[in-house]
Amino acid sequence: SLTKIMTAVTALESSPQGTMITVNSDHLNKEGDTGLLSDETWSLSNILKFTLLVSSNDGAAAVASSLGGSTFVDQMNEKAQSLGLYRMKFFNESGLDESVETAGGYGSAQDVAQLLNYAASNHQDIFETTQYPSLTVSSEDNINHTASNSDVLAGTIPGLVAGKTGTSDLAGANLAILFDAGIQHPVAVVVLGSTYNGRFNDVQNLVNAAIGTISDTAYNTQQ
Repeated sequence: SLTKIMTAVTALESSPQGTMITVNSDHLNKEGDTGLLSDETWSLSNILKFTLLVSSNDGAAAVASSLGGSTFVDQMNEKAQSLGLYRMKFFNESGLDESVETAGGYGSAQDVAQLLNYAASNHQDIFETTQYPSLTVSSEDNINHTASNSDVLAGTIPGLVAGKTGTSDLAGANLAILFDAGIQHPVAVVVLGSTYNGRFNDVQNLVNAAIGTISDTAYNTQQ
């Protein structure tokens, strides 16, 4: 589901402001039920906030289907190339495994870090949503949806800018975050192929190490 970072970026950069997305029954057939309703209409910005926070496969399907259908994934891959993320390749908009042998998307930890940094820098109003443990988002039908963040570290990491989880049988359990470890010291942490709970421990340990290293450097510079 780290794939959804690129889904959101591609949607935002290929659509005019005010774009609306309507969810249909086909979108709801994706793995997992995050509470979206058939025939419910959303602003693009709100459905992306919801989709990123809860990692909604239904939401990602609705966005991709509405904004290009079969060509949307091509646009995602073109965007990866334009950003110099040459090891990234997407096969769908959600990140779900395509088969027992083919994942929904591929990329290195460095690619993911660069993509998350780009997304948070250029679409801050959308990706800052991922800082919060939970959020209530409304559709255009005035239906409120309470979204709980799939990243259990949200709200606990000081200076968190953005984050995204991802899990599949082939990819394992993944987590990418961007946080401010000190003044003018943004740090990206990406853990791939871990376990469901292990990724959170891994990221927390790396965050602590980064903060400690930067604090020590700052202290020594002042001496």
